[in-house]
Amino acid sequence: MKPEIKIPQATAKRLPLYYRFLQNFANEGKKRVSSQELSEAMKIDSATIRRDFSYFGALGKKGYGYDVNYLLEFFRRTLNQDEATNVALIGVGNLGNALLKYNFHKNQNTKIVVAFDTKAPDEGTTINDIPVFRPERLEEKFKEYQAELAILTVSARSAQDVTDRLVAMGAKGILNFTPVRLSVPDSMKLMNIDLSLELQALIYLIRNNQE
Repeated sequence: MKPEIKIPQATAKRLPLYYRFLQNFANEGKKRVSSQELSEAMKIDSATIRRDFSYFGALGKKGYGYDVNYLLEFFRRTLNQDEATNVALIGVGNLGNALLKYNFHKNQNTKIVVAFDTKAPDEGTTINDIPVFRPERLEEKFKEYQAELAILTVSARSAQDVTDRLVAMGAKGILNFTPVRLSVPDSMKLMNIDLSLELQALIYLIRNNQE
């Protein structure tokens, strides 16, 4: 993605979704698709899709729609699908173990290459073929395995301390699964995923709809 393009975070989060559905259309042999067809498939308002696409210039033609292969190639380049991104997982509890087992198998350009956990032995160990070390070796192994991003599934009390270390190391971004609202500099990208809040919001929507 070109640095001069300012993309809202909500739009940025939808880009991988567009890429996935365009892959589905291409696999079905479709050559072109309208914003309405994308809307029906993705359950996203067509006006939102057109607005998202408008940030990148003229991606389609009026009366024709969008060329599927062109869009697929465009989003592949935009999302850097040809460049591998190494990820470090910090915290191998229940959620961390699940992430190690999954390890983004459907995203060939993203992979957890190293993990850290307080229960790891001094000499390190492996879980699902991923090396796991004690947090004391974070700086050393993060660099050795050429990790760029970190996934945090640590305890709330240690989340900011680990974040400060990642900032000092020059990590580019954090996917935060902890309930803590982390403090990071503008140079670091941060995304928060709070499963309990999402579940509470879903319960509210269900009950509110019933009423």
